[in-house]
Amino acid sequence: MKDHQYENRKFVLGGIALIVVVTYIVRLAFLQLMNEDYKAHADSNAFLNNVIFPARGVIYDRNGELLVYNQPAYDIMVMMREVQDLDTLDFCQTLGITQEEFDQRMRTIKDGKNYSSYTQQLFVGQIPAKDFSVFQEKLFRFRGFYVRERTIRRYAFSSAAHVLGDVAEVSSGEIEKDAYYAPGDYIGKQGVECSYETELRGEKGVEVLLRDAYGRIQGHYRGGKYDRKPVPGKNITLSIDIKLQQLGERLMEGKKGAIVAIEPKTGEVLAMVSAPSYDARLMEGKERGKKMVELQRDPLHPLVNRAVQGFYPPGSTFKTAQALTFLQEGIITPETAYPCSHGFRFGRLKVGCHGHPAPLALEPAIATSCNGYFCWGLYYMLGNRKKYSSVQDAMTTWKDYMVDMGFGYKLGIDMPGEARGLIPNASFYNDRYGNSWSGLTIISISIGQGEVALTPLQIANLGATIANRGYYITPHVVKGIEGGQLADSVQQKHRVKVDKEHYERVVAGMRRSVLGGTCRTANNGWYEVCGKTGTAQNKGHDHSVFMGFAPRTNPQIAIAVYVENGGWGATYGVPIGALMMEQYIRGELSPASEAKAQKIQERHISYDNS
Repeated sequence: MKDHQYENRKFVLGGIALIVVVTYIVRLAFLQLMNEDYKAHADSNAFLNNVIFPARGVIYDRNGELLVYNQPAYDIMVMMREVQDLDTLDFCQTLGITQEEFDQRMRTIKDGKNYSSYTQQLFVGQIPAKDFSVFQEKLFRFRGFYVRERTIRRYAFSSAAHVLGDVAEVSSGEIEKDAYYAPGDYIGKQGVECSYETELRGEKGVEVLLRDAYGRIQGHYRGGKYDRKPVPGKNITLSIDIKLQQLGERLMEGKKGAIVAIEPKTGEVLAMVSAPSYDARLMEGKERGKKMVELQRDPLHPLVNRAVQGFYPPGSTFKTAQALTFLQEGIITPETAYPCSHGFRFGRLKVGCHGHPAPLALEPAIATSCNGYFCWGLYYMLGNRKKYSSVQDAMTTWKDYMVDMGFGYKLGIDMPGEARGLIPNASFYNDRYGNSWSGLTIISISIGQGEVALTPLQIANLGATIANRGYYITPHVVKGIEGGQLADSVQQKHRVKVDKEHYERVVAGMRRSVLGGTCRTANNGWYEVCGKTGTAQNKGHDHSVFMGFAPRTNPQIAIAVYVENGGWGATYGVPIGALMMEQYIRGELSPASEAKAQKIQERHISYDNS
């Protein structure tokens, strides 16, 4: 008879042995196949993967002027497990740093999210070639430290900082989003450097180097069979005219605001000025972090790109959009005349206006920038119950025209940080007033005040749309990519649902404004300018605004100028816009215009930054 107790014990012992064997197999598999630390440890003993960084693509202006280029530089890398018997005093003196800086950098590396003692970590980056030679001579003394060749980004001009942007070391979040990057890599942070990062960065190369038991390099593994050459980044040509950009920045010295100039037929941005600005060259090399902190603390906020992020009332430039809407909807004809007794009056409600003859038809109303005319137009549109079932229905129709013209949403420019502005809709006013509102309640939106807010880019795009008599191309700052093509999203043609004949009426009104209206200082004997001023009300001094284009036929440039607290549109907006158009169309300023430019450059506006 069998002893079942011993029989069961056999199975128990066998099971225990099987569990132990399986546990060892699983652990070994984990160490060899899944645990990166052990893999990195093993690889680092035999191989050194030397990353070769590609040359970043250079950037030109529309005329081939070099704007951004590269210069040789070096990173000093450290592999912590190999640092032995380091003479830190000699090391620090050679690099020109203090012992405290050395200790802080070593702590920062060890505390980093992606730290591994088996892989090279960035100790200090972007050392210019002229400062590197002394360290290179002593490198053999500093075991565990290596040199990695790379480049420093250089900016040829102080101008166009907001457009160009800059590069800086990647953050841990950026590394997690894109496997291309590793700690110590650099990435475009702002402007074109950011939005075209993928095209500019190129593809990394690598040298797989063989090491002996003492860590000494013995040559390329298998004769370089597994090496990979870097692929340079693509060169980019901007649509920006650097001479026009420089003039714009001169004219905006000591002021806050923006200038945006667009080539109407292509949507190419010719100039994008945000004031105050900063010297693009401040963002070069190791000093970038320090300079960035200083700019962030500046009460005038020079890092803000007001051209695409500014949130402004468009003032009377918006009247052109109202005229087009009223014409298309049949609210007015070109001959319709409205009264203006120093403004719009309805009962106790009054919207003021400057003195001019009245009543006026459409074209002279645009030329004189009559507030009364456009208030009456909106009043009759929102109150028309034969055409619209309710004020909400009429408001929705109005809003749809505004959105169709490029307001209230991002235009899609190839720059980071674009704001959408604000175009109110019926729900907006229902939430605020319930159902007890009418055209009189919101009458100020007809003259670009109230809740309406646009960016300078959107105002310039309105000018380009009128210049084209009814369509615009998505504005963009990159004209061409070497070996590539622009995205379809920045080449799309948007046709507005307003007939061309109505645009011709608005163009005629804008031309009359230059010949004898609020824009008459923009008139010249070389070409026909069409323009519209704006004086946007503000809690402090009013903002000075101008929107226009030239020539009237076959337009080459459309422009928006916005000067915060600049007063009347004719004070700053018109003369700045006229000078910018002259520079682009004629290629230079006349002596008389240069004298005007100098005076505007010297006129600064005092801002309360408390």
